Parts: sequence; structure tokens; C-alpha cells
Amino acid sequence: MRVIFAGTPEFAQVALAQLQAAGHEIVLVLTQPDRPAGRGMKLQASPVKQHALAHNIPVAQPRSLRLDGKYPEDAAAAQAALQAARADVMVVVAYGLILPQWVLDLPPRGCLNIHASLLPRWRGAAPIHRAIEAGDTETGVAIMQMDAGLDTGDTLLVESLPIAPTDTTGSLHDKLAALGGRLVVQTLAQLDSLVPVPQPAEGICYAHKIEKREAAIDWSQSAQTIVRRIRAFNPFPGAATQLAGDSLKVWAASVSEAQPPVGAVCGSIVALALDYIAVAAMDSIVNIELVQRPGGKRLAVADFLRGCDLQPGMVLEGTADVPEAR
Repeated sequence: MRVIFAGTPEFAQVALAQLQAAGHEIVLVLTQPDRPAGRGMKLQASPVKQHALAHNIPVAQPRSLRLDGKYPEDAAAAQAALQAARADVMVVVAYGLILPQWVLDLPPRGCLNIHASLLPRWRGAAPIHRAIEAGDTETGVAIMQMDAGLDTGDTLLVESLPIAPTDTTGSLHDKLAALGGRLVVQTLAQLDSLVPVPQPAEGICYAHKIEKREAAIDWSQSAQTIVRRIRAFNPFPGAATQLAGDSLKVWAASVSEAQPPVGAVCGSIVALALDYIAVAAMDSIVNIELVQRPGGKRLAVADFLRGCDLQPGMVLEGTADVPEAR
């Protein structure tokens, strides 16, 4: 098929590559404008744009697709490019712009979306993070026929995937990206025979965008909740605590079977071992296993302790101001 592809991050780039490998003709790519990134804050093309340029695919980067919006010139130029592409279908993956009705109506076979959840659970911007944070034991990918709502369209193909107890957003992202690419290729191959299935009215959850302020560890929560949030916020924004006024990122941790000593303050260090720091939570103990100081590397606790004088009884605290880890 002749395909218009709209996407921005690495998750979308995986699907774009699989569509190409399956023999589909990508006639146009839409992606977000280049953004400042890195220490030098230089403009950087999205992973989707980089892939498109490497394969000589035309690229459009409108700031908006609303003809009556803030950037009508961008939208009008995109409309002309979309019409000229004469595509059969549009595939949308983590694009980052709302598609107005004129875009949804343009391709004869409609607009298909790859969504990283088992819809209607976790509609919205951060379904992978929120599934881990909530303690879900499975997730998956839904290929959806897009409509004007937020992830409300009928589903065409759905496949589930277990969430391992050690999965982080990073590891689950990679599994779901590969699954999404495979499923959208399968969808296009079976498009004439697939029957759209309306989403159930029950079980709807919204995966709100991740904010940096959520990274602060609240040691008064349960140990399970804290560990799930550490996994959910890896690699972004990275769960963080404070040690003697300095920020400390926590990248890996587990729930201990031990109970904190009677009267232990939440966030207090109750024991030090070769490979973990035991910290009291509301109901149990969190064993911190992998940490990082601002500007430093991620370190196993054994390496971290060699350069840090920690003692039982010291208290870790949450922080609302979490610096970027370099």
C-alpha cells in the first residue's frame, strides 16, 4: 500500500522500519519539528525523521494541522503535501499532534493508530509508564481505527503481552515497539477482512502525561508502590530521593521480605549490605540496588558505597526539584 506515516519517537521508528521491510511504499512522513536536546541544546531530528532522511522519504514537520489554529500556514502546507501523496492509508504512532477531522477523512482506508495498551485501559499519553506504576501484570498493543476522540476508535487487532516483575518502562517499551510494528503490518495485510470492534464502555483508564515532579520518591508509601514507581520512571524521569541535601536517582530496587524495625522513620536507612541499601517504607523495606548522582554514572550499590559514607539511621527524603541525570 501507499502509506503516510505520522510518528516521532523511537517507538514509532520501529514501526516505520517494519512497514518498509514488509514492502509498503512510505510516500510521506509527518513528524514533530526538530527540538533542542543534549548538553549543547542543539536542534535534533526525531528518530522517525532520521530514518526517513536515511531512506529518502519526504518529510513534513508542521507545528499544527489545524487550518484555523495558531499556525495556519503550516497546516495548509501539510494539507497540500498529504493530498499530493495520494496514500491509501495513514499509520499514526506517538505522533504528538492532534489530527483534525480533515486529516482523518483524507486517506481512503482511514487512519490507523498503534497504541501501547489493551484499550480501553490506559488511553492517553503514557500507557507504558502507567501500566507498570499501577501494578498491571499484562499489557499489549491495539491497532485502532482512529476517530475524533482520544484513543476511542474501534480496534482491528489486539495482542497482549505479560509485564515481567523486573520490567521497566524502557524494557517494556522495546517489547511493545516490536509487537506494534508486527501487528500493524499484519493489519494492513488483512485490512479487507478485519471487523472493527467497538471498545467496551467499562474499564476505561487515562494514562496522563508523566511530569518530572512525579519522580520524587515518597517513602511513606508502601514498598510495592515505591518499587513499581521506580520501574515505571526508568528511564524517564528517573525516581529520585535526597541524601544529605543532594539528589540521588534510584534506578533499580526490590521489596524486602523483612519488616522495618519498630519505630523506624519512613525513608530511614535500616541496614547496609554488599549489594543493597535497605530503606524503611510505610509497610516494609525497599532494597535500593542501582543509583546515580547528578553528573555521574549509574552505579551498583557496592560501587556507590565505596565512595559514600552511609550509616544506618540516616534518612532519605523526597525532592520536588529533580535535576537531569547526565
